[in-house]
Amino acid sequence: MKTDIQIAQEAVMKPITEIAESLDIRPEELEQYGRYKAKLSDEYMEKISGNPDGKLILVTAINPTPAGEGKTTTTVGLGQAFGKMGKKAVIALREPSLGPCFGIKGGAAGGGYAQVVPMDDLNLHFTGDFHAITSANNLLAALLDNHIQQGNDLQIDTRQIVWKRCVDMNDRVLRNVVIGLGAKADGVVREDHFVITVASEIMAILCLASDMKDLKERLAKIVVAYNYAGAPVTAGDLQAVGAMAALLKDAIKPNLIQTLEYTPALVHGGPFANIAHGCNSVRATKTALKMADYVITEAGFGADLGAEKFFDIKCRMAGLKPDAVVLVATIRALKYNGGVAKADLNAENLDALKKGIVNLEKHIENLQKFGVPVVVTLNSFLTDTEAEIDFVKTFCEERNCEFALSEVWAKGGEGGLALAEKVLDTLENKESNFKVLYDNELSLKAKIETIATEIYGAKGVNIAPAAAKQLAQIEKLGFGNLPVCMAKNQYSLSDDPNLLGRPENFELNVREAYVSAGAGFVVVLTGAVMTMPGLPKTPAAYSIDVNENGEIVGLF
Repeated sequence: MKTDIQIAQEAVMKPITEIAESLDIRPEELEQYGRYKAKLSDEYMEKISGNPDGKLILVTAINPTPAGEGKTTTTVGLGQAFGKMGKKAVIALREPSLGPCFGIKGGAAGGGYAQVVPMDDLNLHFTGDFHAITSANNLLAALLDNHIQQGNDLQIDTRQIVWKRCVDMNDRVLRNVVIGLGAKADGVVREDHFVITVASEIMAILCLASDMKDLKERLAKIVVAYNYAGAPVTAGDLQAVGAMAALLKDAIKPNLIQTLEYTPALVHGGPFANIAHGCNSVRATKTALKMADYVITEAGFGADLGAEKFFDIKCRMAGLKPDAVVLVATIRALKYNGGVAKADLNAENLDALKKGIVNLEKHIENLQKFGVPVVVTLNSFLTDTEAEIDFVKTFCEERNCEFALSEVWAKGGEGGLALAEKVLDTLENKESNFKVLYDNELSLKAKIETIATEIYGAKGVNIAPAAAKQLAQIEKLGFGNLPVCMAKNQYSLSDDPNLLGRPENFELNVREAYVSAGAGFVVVLTGAVMTMPGLPKTPAAYSIDVNENGEIVGLF
């Protein structure tokens, strides 16, 4: 059996100008990065701004397990299936982070015969967007420390600096560091911290900004520290905005690539959903809606994280109204939720399936609370049995969900035709009455409790004293009307990754909160989730190499 990277490297790609031509994009409206990648020009995006919007389809999933779910693969395969049906479709995805590529999760280009290409470029440096974000983030950090060194006219309290440096790599030793050691000229000694680039507020801002003007306004609002009087100090106060914007000038433009079957894909931005808001850029999604009749996008990790933030943060801010949701599951993952060990998932086990399907049930219920019609798809494996498939199908239809089997990993677009037909039928016959989960006017505590009880299924919330003090201060500073971005482990509906299925009677533990004023939300950290991941005992990096032909191997 061929690996994902073998399939991708054997693909015959079309020049990106040909992909663009299928969307009536002229060569001069592209900014090309070689033959197979390009950014859309501002002139092109302005030209199509008056076009009517296509239909917006979100792809999400149950909680991830070691058995795999295939959300990106399904997104790509569905877009390819629309293409096979003669429909004008565009895929809108996030860019992968280097952290998971060299860590444990791998890349994010899809899989099998449902991939976006060039796969190795996408998973590594791509068009440099993440490098630009990292540079802008760390320029702000450098300007902050330089201001303190040069006299500290803004009276920054070095015990209340909240801006962190970043790097797009899993590197646990950078979570807590001491800087400024050495001579007086080497800076002021203080504790500092790193986050992974995908958790940087700059990433969130890039993904939520509508244009350069909006980007600069958001950058100016970033709270980097507090002064001795307790008032916030911003990036605007540090005169950092212009230089940061210069670094992000090209990164703000969406990237155009293709799938294995030549479906156009806009891949732009990449915040994680467990520690950030988990959606590709507003610019890419809105542009795609003007380019095509159908736009298929995804949100990271399970629907309790990515989909909730897609609805309550991205759609709320951008005025987007999704028309349908595809919820991805696998029989293997459902049996894993039912207590079956990974090594035993190939055997038919209806009892475990019935026990574990409560995870899928909760996600269906959650998505229906947003008023958007749901299509459930099973990402097919050869070990799935007819009895298991029939059980899941009946379970979903009894809950007013359309159901389809997806075979896109093995068959590409052909394997997604059944799913595409169900999605089209849903778009034509079921109305979307999209609504957000909570009002901005609620207190921050009430917003947290709403998400915890309504989406996670918690009986209540336990807010640590330090977090309660932080939430009160955030509201006192005038940020209480912002939505909340919950940072929670992805493996469970709860904040305990070991509680599989549908946990009940648990309390969500909130340990920290801070405002991302530029992004426009309040980040709430729960449980033991980290904004700087670490590498596993055997990192994926051990298997990655360049062979004698100059080809990258081991990247998956």
